[in-house]
Amino acid sequence: MIWGSLFCMTSILLGAFGAHYLKQVFTPELLVSFETGVRYQFYHRMALLFVGLSGAHLSRFKQTMAYLFITGTLLFSGSIYALCILKSQQQIGLSGLGILTPIGGILFILGWGILCWSLILSKPKQEPL
Repeated sequence: MIWGSLFCMTSILLGAFGAHYLKQVFTPELLVSFETGVRYQFYHRMALLFVGLSGAHLSRFKQTMAYLFITGTLLFSGSIYALCILKSQQQIGLSGLGILTPIGGILFILGWGILCWSLILSKPKQEPL
């Protein structure tokens, strides 16, 4: 819940920063990339809040999902932010940083997959009529 709240707060701050300051600094292409990072960060704060608020039926998987969403957000959105800053300053180096974005995406997919699986497992069994 704390990470979800933190991601919510920082995604709003970063979105406002991008809309008001970075559009003067970044190229339109970099601004679109930056906004993608903000958007995914915002989506996954919802996932973290949902997991935190979920009942006992997800308790077995909560920690794993939370770690996947937190790490995925830090890698996916964080690497996009860093790459945008480096590209805007015409800096060379840290080219391997780009590999972190898809790794973060894979962690998102795993987190959502575990959430889906845990919901399937927690579905009450119905007696046939």
